Amino acid sequence: MSNVRRLEPAMNLLRLAVTCLLLVVGITGCDFQQQADAKFGDQHFKTAIALIELHKVRNGQYPESLKALQFTGDWDAIAVNSVEYAKLENGYELNVTRGWVGQPALSYPKEFWQGLGLVKSNAKPPT
Repeated sequence: MSNVRRLEPAMNLLRLAVTCLLLVVGITGCDFQQQADAKFGDQHFKTAIALIELHKVRNGQYPESLKALQFTGDWDAIAVNSVEYAKLENGYELNVTRGWVGQPALSYPKEFWQGLGLVKSNAKPPT
């Protein structure tokens, strides 16, 4: 019997294992992306809020744009580039545009919004 024939059962088992693995990854991949988008989107959103609110504490007003934020860290750039900001007359608007790779669907309890100048957001339920 040749070496190829002896290896044939092992190769078939390996093919089956790889096929099963790809099937599992394919089925659960969407769920993983949604969870990752939510986790990263949540972190980006909260980081941006913290930076904006800190700017107000230091300067007495909300920034005209996110480019006006000072003393940000390297990782903060990721958060700032994952949101859209607009200064409003009565506070500011902040919308999450990206989580990990897609746009997350975020929601927070009403207590989360207390004490913030954040008056409009795609993560805030309508009042």
